[in-house]
Amino acid sequence: MEPAELGKMLLESEKMDLAQGALIASGVNEVREFNRYMAKTDQLCQEIAHSLKGSEVERAKEIFHWLWKSKHHRYQQRGSFKLNDVIDAQLAETEPVGNCLGLTVLFNVLAQRFGLEVKTVHLEYAFGIGPHVFTVLHAGSRSIDIEHSLPYGFDYHEHKDTPQREEWEDRELVADIYHSVANSSAELGEWADAIEGYDKAIRLNPEYNKARLNKGIALAELGRVEEAREWLREKAPAAPGGA
Repeated sequence: MEPAELGKMLLESEKMDLAQGALIASGVNEVREFNRYMAKTDQLCQEIAHSLKGSEVERAKEIFHWLWKSKHHRYQQRGSFKLNDVIDAQLAETEPVGNCLGLTVLFNVLAQRFGLEVKTVHLEYAFGIGPHVFTVLHAGSRSIDIEHSLPYGFDYHEHKDTPQREEWEDRELVADIYHSVANSSAELGEWADAIEGYDKAIRLNPEYNKARLNKGIALAELGRVEEAREWLREKAPAAPGGA
C-alpha cells in the first residue's frame, strides 16, 4: 500500500501501527523511503532483541538503557521530533538523537514491537520550559514513568503528581507530530501548510486545544480573519463548571 493511502487510513481508523503513522506524519511519503525506514526499525529491534529477558519492566528498562548506552547525549531541547530523523541519528555516530517527542516516539515504537504496553503522557508545562511528553509503561498493577530526556529517567517520579497530566494513545501521539510539523511551517510563514498540519492533528485528536488555537492564528495570518474568529468561537473549550 502507498504511504499516501496509509496516511488516509491513518486519519480514518481507530487503530494504527505507531511506526507507520509516525513516519507518515513525519513526512515520509515515498514508498522506497518509507520501506527503508521500516527496515531500519526492524534493524534496531534485532540489535536490541538479544539482550532482552525477564519481566515486562526488565525488558522496558533494558530497551531504555540500550538506547542511552548507544548514544550518551541523546536529548536536545530543540532537536528533531521526526521519527525518520531520530532513527537515522540512533543508528549513526552523530548525537544528539532528538527532542522529547522524537525520543518518546522511538521508544514507544520499539517497546510495542516487543509486546510492551506503553502509552504517552503529555504535560502542558514541565522543567520550566513548556509542553513535554514521555512514556508510561503499564505492567500489571504498576505504572512506570519513563523520562527520555534524562539518562536516569527510567521509573522517574518527579512527574507523578503533576497537575493536568494527560495520557495519550498512539493517535494522540501521532497528532502531536502533525502539530509539530505545522508549527515548523508556521515559523517559516507557510500558513497554508501549517493549517493542513493542524487539521490533521485535530482530526486525530479532536480535544487538542493547542492545535485548534494555532489553526485560528494561522487563519488570521492568511487574512482570513472572520473565518479565524468563527473557528475560535466555535471551537473554544467550555469554561470549567459552565453550563
